[in-house]
Amino acid sequence: MENQNFAPILILLALAGALLYLHFTGGGGAVRLYVAATLAALAVVLLLPTANVTLPEWWKGYLPIPKIQLGLDLQGGTHMLLEVKLDAAVRSAVARRADDLKRELKLNKIPFAQVSVGPSGTLTAELKNTSDRSAFQSLVEKSFSEFTMAPAEGSGSGPAFDLKLRVPEELRIRRGAMDQALETIRNRIDQLGVRETTVAREGDNDILVQLPGIQDPEHAKELIGKTAVLEFKLVDDSHSVQDALQTGPPAGDEIVYGPARGEGREPFLVESPVLMTGDSVVDARVRPGSRLEGPYVSVDLDQRGAKIFDAVTADNVGRRLAIILDRTVYSAPVIKERIPGGKVSITGRFSINEAHDLAIVLRSGALPAPVEIIEERTVGPSLGRDSIRQGELSFVVGAAVVLIFMAAYYSRAGLVADVGLVLNILLLLCVMAAMQATLTLPGIAGIVLTLGMSVDANVLVNERMREELRNGRSPREAVRLGYEHAWSAIRDSNISTFVAGLILFQFGTGPVKGFAVTLCVGVLTGLFSCVVVTRAWYDYLISARKLTALSV
Repeated sequence: MENQNFAPILILLALAGALLYLHFTGGGGAVRLYVAATLAALAVVLLLPTANVTLPEWWKGYLPIPKIQLGLDLQGGTHMLLEVKLDAAVRSAVARRADDLKRELKLNKIPFAQVSVGPSGTLTAELKNTSDRSAFQSLVEKSFSEFTMAPAEGSGSGPAFDLKLRVPEELRIRRGAMDQALETIRNRIDQLGVRETTVAREGDNDILVQLPGIQDPEHAKELIGKTAVLEFKLVDDSHSVQDALQTGPPAGDEIVYGPARGEGREPFLVESPVLMTGDSVVDARVRPGSRLEGPYVSVDLDQRGAKIFDAVTADNVGRRLAIILDRTVYSAPVIKERIPGGKVSITGRFSINEAHDLAIVLRSGALPAPVEIIEERTVGPSLGRDSIRQGELSFVVGAAVVLIFMAAYYSRAGLVADVGLVLNILLLLCVMAAMQATLTLPGIAGIVLTLGMSVDANVLVNERMREELRNGRSPREAVRLGYEHAWSAIRDSNISTFVAGLILFQFGTGPVKGFAVTLCVGVLTGLFSCVVVTRAWYDYLISARKLTALSV
């Protein structure tokens, strides 16, 4: 979590640790009560922002207090299921290797008629001369070993070959594309400033995205789904763009358009070979420009990209270099001189928002394949408010019934147990706020279950004390033996519940994790409030010689 403030949780842990130390070393009951009261007061203060109580600025300066974050089901937001087109990632990888093969064939002076990639992802190479067959096979075995090679039918007199990716290599590309898509989408969402999002893999090629409280889902969808394939290609100024539009581009060229403007989209005739891609981008930032040009995006390249860009600009001074993002020419500046150092500027008469979005997709990386939204749901704020009211009502009613029953059935001992229950809920919510955890409807269910677990522990203690009193023990002995004899049962049941919560958190997703978080934290705070805090009250009465009778 960004900007996590650990001060509140460290203070909580310090007070709880002091109380535990006094508990196990036999510290005075009065001191323990003071520490417990301080802990409860701090818990209330930490929950004030969650209750929408505004604190003075001077207090925030000393102790910045986070608040509990509400999940998608409580505050509304957007739920999306994205499908990653992994077949396109495989074809893209094969296409890049096809460009590499063309370069290697030229370097090794092996004439070829064509090198193309079919719809199924098969790379087909057709040579001009039969005598180059052995040289071609040696080149493939040496530099393109990830492919299997088989003879194919060619359109000319020379031999042709089909190159197919080996199964392990194709699986590696698919896994890598899925991992990169997950990381890229997560980075883009983080830069949107949305807190407590869910980005998780589902199945082989789907990604679940949940954006709680998102105000502009259309903007988020556009930003998430941008493929952001950045390419650098040379503009072919030796041929007419208008002739290419009428009769088709010359061999080795293609037509790419600029962004949509008021006067339409400007066509560019560019050379097909890709000189460099966006894989080399390290950072991208929006910079202010002149009034006429507007803001631009400054791009920093890694060492490999800087070397390539240096060579490209050195060899093509005076020519135009097209900067193409997602098949759109954003800029085509003239290379006036060699540009070393890996600093690139992308201009294109952007608005500040367009430049900001472009910087995000470049900085967070390119999606390895297109993504398609196959499921989308929007949870409105009104539904979230209804869920909150229903959750609050169920919790309040359940808690009130439990507290009244404990006080009525166990008398004064029940009131002591009620204090422990209230402190348990306070500490649970306080820890969640300090951790900036997300509260969901299943999380509220976990809190209610935690209340039941705490009641169970208090019932065990009170029943044990009743039993000791019936056996003729003094109130002091009844308290000591009641806690000691109940401890083993309390410990075992809470440990098993805690382990179950850890398993749910590890292997569950979304709502299940929210339930597991509140359950695990509630087990710890319940044990603490029942065994340590309520015992401190009885020890205080014993040390002050005020425990003459035990009402249980």
